Amino acid sequence: MLTGSHLLGSIVGGKMAHSNSGEDFLKNFKIPKYVLVPKSESENVPDVSDVPECPVLVFINSRSGGQLGGDLLVTYRSLLNETQVFDLGEETPDKVLIRIYANLEKLKHNGDEFATKIQEKLRIIVAGGDGTAGWLLGVVSDLRLSHSPPIATVPLGTGNNLPFAFGWGKKNPGTDSQSVKSFLNEVKKAKEMKIDSWHLLMRMKIPKDGPLDPIAPLELPHSLHAFGRVSDTNELSVEGYHTFRGGFWNYFSMGMDAQVSYAFHTERKQHPEKFKNQFSNQSTYAKITRSQGWFSSSLSQSSSRNINQFAKLMIMKNHGGHWEELQIPPSIKSIVCLNLPSFSGGFNPWGMPTRRRHNGEFSPPYVDDGRIEVVGFRDAWHGLVLLAPKGHGTRLTQAHRIRFLFHKGAIDHTYMRIDGEPWKQPLPVDDETVMVEISHLRQVNMLATHGCRSKSINNPVSPSSHGADEEDSDEEAHESAEYRKFGAADTFKLPEDIDISQLS
Repeated sequence: MLTGSHLLGSIVGGKMAHSNSGEDFLKNFKIPKYVLVPKSESENVPDVSDVPECPVLVFINSRSGGQLGGDLLVTYRSLLNETQVFDLGEETPDKVLIRIYANLEKLKHNGDEFATKIQEKLRIIVAGGDGTAGWLLGVVSDLRLSHSPPIATVPLGTGNNLPFAFGWGKKNPGTDSQSVKSFLNEVKKAKEMKIDSWHLLMRMKIPKDGPLDPIAPLELPHSLHAFGRVSDTNELSVEGYHTFRGGFWNYFSMGMDAQVSYAFHTERKQHPEKFKNQFSNQSTYAKITRSQGWFSSSLSQSSSRNINQFAKLMIMKNHGGHWEELQIPPSIKSIVCLNLPSFSGGFNPWGMPTRRRHNGEFSPPYVDDGRIEVVGFRDAWHGLVLLAPKGHGTRLTQAHRIRFLFHKGAIDHTYMRIDGEPWKQPLPVDDETVMVEISHLRQVNMLATHGCRSKSINNPVSPSSHGADEEDSDEEAHESAEYRKFGAADTFKLPEDIDISQLS
């Protein structure tokens, strides 16, 4: 038998559950057709007091996550107006957003206060892998809106580093109606946070003999395809050189981890039947890591793969500063330039330096401070330090701009990776150099859950403010258990036949 207080609680709870699942709840997100579709049938303009609290546009890669993308598309279209839910396999986000914002500006010019408020409150949801999320972020960035709509990311891919960094998890939250409504409610409560984007410029000499394209076009990552090769008439073009430009949101890496990633992607293209689920993918990654020799001791590995044998690193620490050379430690075989605190399975290679060092060499990482963290690894054994509660790689620098100058060495190629997409990079065979330069581009707005691991320099609520006498933050110790739920970073996955005691 329910007591009065229990009955009251049940009624209140029932009302809350009903309000979060019924039509009244969905009104918070729905956008009338006339706002989104130019020249749509005339309808009465709603009163400005009826503007939804959290109007959303939803972009879904229906091909992501096996059947999950398609199922999610059906659910969102059943809950919201179909005109605000888009399948990226049918229409690209740039065309959609240009059309919608043109219509919003027209309505605003005509004095439509309802449409004006929609534009001010608009939020975007994108469901797909990191590549899909990066695609949409790039489109919104290129639109140069006075206030870009903040973006929430639904994890539908394999890496899902972007959603994880902003608190949206690593695994898909579900495709049924109740799961989608729960996600919408989190979007409504989420906070806005700016995120830096990074421009990459790559330049290499056109060979006198050999292929016209030094890198097969189909092997270039999507992020480089998005910008494309710089044309001869572009101001960035240099006569006698191939010039490529692209961008990334999370990381650029080269060396050991990119080589394993490239081998994995090549194997998956040749034998897709072997890659049916996340477990088998991780097992294959482990075998490839071992076969590449990254679990050999540093002493037994060839020094020709040491990055300082074929590259020089120049940095500009602050905007408007000067270039200076940074000596790469001789044993480093992999370098990661990291923008977000989520890399290769949710790890943070930079870690969280304490505030004691804030005015010294290193500081905690922020996603909107115009600086990128550069970390090095010696081998896969070194990478396994990320499994430790406060583990991190070899911190090299934090910089506003970075320039790699590759010269002739004992090897004729290396491997590079942008946001999970690897490629094989030819190295000079003569006295010329290959240049890769990374510089700060601009910012867009993200949606983040409260307490997410990404930190803003404008709101540096960081666990490093607690326990100032410790080398790294307590949050790293707390979060490490969460990291392990998803396994080790793929690149540094421990092969089954290697004794864990060797780590001691």
